[in-house]
Amino acid sequence: MSMPAALAEVVSDFQEVDGQDKLALLLEFADELPALPADLEEAAMEPVPECQSPLFLHVDAEDRSQVRLHFSAPAEAPTTRGFAAILAAGLDGQSAEDILAVPDDFYTDLGLAALISPLRLRGMSAMLARIKKRLK
Repeated sequence: MSMPAALAEVVSDFQEVDGQDKLALLLEFADELPALPADLEEAAMEPVPECQSPLFLHVDAEDRSQVRLHFSAPAEAPTTRGFAAILAAGLDGQSAEDILAVPDDFYTDLGLAALISPLRLRGMSAMLARIKKRLK
């Protein structure tokens, strides 16, 4: 499996905890979702309608060797914010080539399938798919 080191570390963190501790870790990530830069407004971002909660993303690939990812999700949507924060922590600042090489189903290695509905997990898949689409 080809993953940038930062994303592999996030996956490893999830693999080291069990059961409800995985949800707690996801909520920790949700709390750490970086704020949008001052010059980026949600209205200029791409919506991800596959997510259960409102989520917007912006892919800045002007420098393909260091892609910048920005996400916006409401505080009332901790699962969605957690997924976005995982992608931000693992992929922000990586090269376009490295991001495109990430397996589409990498999130299954987080071990959240027993705790989170498939519909919600599809949201993370959709976020990654949209990022990759922007990079192609």
